[in-house]
Amino acid sequence: MRFSRPNTCIRFYAELNDHLPSHLQYHTLEQPLVTPTSAKDFIESFGVPHTEIDLILINGVSAGFDRLFHPGDRLSVYPVFESFDIAPEVRVRPLPLRDSRFVLDVHLGKLAAYLRMLGFDAWYRSCSPDKELAEVSSAERRILLTRDRGLLMRSQVTHGYWLRLSDSWRQVAEIVDRFDLARAIRPFTRCMACNAPLADISKDRVRGLVPPRIAELHDEFRQCPDCGRIYWRGSHYRRMESWIRELAPLRSA
Repeated sequence: MRFSRPNTCIRFYAELNDHLPSHLQYHTLEQPLVTPTSAKDFIESFGVPHTEIDLILINGVSAGFDRLFHPGDRLSVYPVFESFDIAPEVRVRPLPLRDSRFVLDVHLGKLAAYLRMLGFDAWYRSCSPDKELAEVSSAERRILLTRDRGLLMRSQVTHGYWLRLSDSWRQVAEIVDRFDLARAIRPFTRCMACNAPLADISKDRVRGLVPPRIAELHDEFRQCPDCGRIYWRGSHYRRMESWIRELAPLRSA
């Protein structure tokens, strides 16, 4: 007589379902398992990056990513908890970074510029391979932002976020909300091109470096110490300022 092995069961909670096909969301999923595998590998086989998980329970008991998952086990997977403390349990996600600094993959150039405009440290190169992005994230303790789930599944990455939205403008609001950054916004303090903090420069020193009319119309200027770009409060500044005001509800929340 041949006995079949019981299926393993897994359930993803809350926003982790964003990573699943619509027909699998908010359901207990069953899957055959021939040999024991780590909880991390089993979870990521469903396309859910480990960087977005805060707690896992195996048969009702909290466990780490290295815990082996056996046929017949039940796995419950939870995202980051904001409303209550899970300290007594095994938290699988590292504690949040003290400073929210970012590294962005090659498809997020516009988002990098917008984050810099808000004053956030955003590392970006237009041709960085995935290996370099993971190394920068780990070595410099930066949050890796990407639309590529596979990139977040690299074991080297400890802090990362999969962007739900595809529009760059809306992604900024998504990041500000997700990481509670509204009160940390410092507009127009960082170079949008190369990420360096801007320094004040006198009106006399910018003469000959900007069009004469600009030098006459404006009194306040800032310069990037790395690339030399000079910034002033022109029409572009006012358009960006208007857009930043749209984040006001987040900043006062």
